[in-house]
Amino acid sequence: MQQDNQPRTMRSRLFAGTLAAGVAGAALAGGMAVNTLPVFAEPVRVDAPQQLPSFADLVEKVSPAVVSVRVDETMKPAADDGDDQMQSPFGNLPEDHPLRRFFDIPGAPGFPGTPRGRQMPRHGVAQGSGFFISEDGYLVTNNHVVDGGSNYTVVMDDGTEHKAKLIGSDQRTDLALLKVDADQKFTYVGWGDDSKVRVGDWVVAVGNPFGLGGTVTAGIVSANGRDIGAGPYDDFLQIDAAVNRGNSGGPDFNLNGEVVGINTAIFSPSGGNVGIAFAIPASVARDVIQSLKEHGSVERGWLGVQIAPVTDDIAEAVGLADANGAIVTLPDNETPASKSGIQTGDVITAVNGETIKSPRELARMIGNERPGTKVDITVWRNNKAETIDVTLGNLSALDEAASANGGQDRRVPTNPSSLSGYGLTLTPSEDGQGVVVTDIDPDSTAAEKGMQPGDVIVSVNGKSVQSRGDVSQALSDAARSGRKAALFQLRQGDQNRFVALPLSKS
Repeated sequence: MQQDNQPRTMRSRLFAGTLAAGVAGAALAGGMAVNTLPVFAEPVRVDAPQQLPSFADLVEKVSPAVVSVRVDETMKPAADDGDDQMQSPFGNLPEDHPLRRFFDIPGAPGFPGTPRGRQMPRHGVAQGSGFFISEDGYLVTNNHVVDGGSNYTVVMDDGTEHKAKLIGSDQRTDLALLKVDADQKFTYVGWGDDSKVRVGDWVVAVGNPFGLGGTVTAGIVSANGRDIGAGPYDDFLQIDAAVNRGNSGGPDFNLNGEVVGINTAIFSPSGGNVGIAFAIPASVARDVIQSLKEHGSVERGWLGVQIAPVTDDIAEAVGLADANGAIVTLPDNETPASKSGIQTGDVITAVNGETIKSPRELARMIGNERPGTKVDITVWRNNKAETIDVTLGNLSALDEAASANGGQDRRVPTNPSSLSGYGLTLTPSEDGQGVVVTDIDPDSTAAEKGMQPGDVIVSVNGKSVQSRGDVSQALSDAARSGRKAALFQLRQGDQNRFVALPLSKS
């Protein structure tokens, strides 16, 4: 028995040793190493990545200054035209008809004693966003948020509500200033320097989209200086942060927690966010809001000119080295510009020595001046620069009545004559002021530049014309002076514009 137990003990030890070798990873068999368990590679690891930006600290600090603005509106009832659509459709039913109980409600249309067609005023509620700019309760929003409102309620980040009053609004820049009177100090935010904002910089938008309350989105500045056709003061920041209805009047912050823009419009075929939002720059808003705070309105300087861009062709025609500035046409009525000697055809190139690059820039610079201010206007006239002193008028007091000249008779005169090389058929104007374009070759350069039958050529290169011969002489003079284009002043109704035609095509 002892002898039989000894081999089993040896066999057990051999098995244990083999198992140990297998656990170690291999056993020798016939001089070869055999794996008994799989060997795994090290798990994938990456060194700590660069920390992505978090806006949590910024949002925590600025959110108490951002509010929802609720506006109560009273909607006027439709006019009573004797055929009120709201009148009961069952008005002709007999008095004892069982259906009458469904509409015989006191005050309802058709109820006995209710005047026919009379409707009660309806109330609506609009919502937007805003933000405090002072601890004593002044806050900024959009004009279109408060427009038409009768009562204003400010809803704080913590849900607290306060009544507010409207201090003033400015339709031209779509800004408004509200004031909350309460026995407390409000958290407020400051203005940033939008001139330092670059395309690609981060911005954080805080507001009240769709009435949901405080909502934060982030994105970058997509473009600056955008003109969206809202008015002469267009100079919007374009951002790609998610901005929706209800965000209007809400701030866009830089990473320092400063307001660099105020959301005011979105581009959206669907009405929702598509990543294109427009914000009023802080530099524009700051000045307007300060004026609203001090005066309750915004007073702007008024020069009194109609202006158009200087194209390359116009610059060539008048002898300017660069296509900068704004070319002038004067309206029929007397204005600060006409009183000071500015003339139709002048190109305004600078205001107080600061170069003007476009009509929009000129409008903003003049609008930023107070009425009654004297400004130095630099104009380009007759191949040289002149400086003219102008005392600005008050834009808010401007009488914008339409001119009565818009309905002039445009009968085609007889005996027209052709202006060779330009594809224009001309005849003297019946009032003796200019030459009428009665026909135009659709393949001509003149047609390509926008000239059309009915246009009255008032002047060429600043010289008044009354006949086809005057036009031809002005073109010859321009060619002899070395110019490559001629500048035509055109009138259509009460509107003036300029077109430059290359002399090489004559």
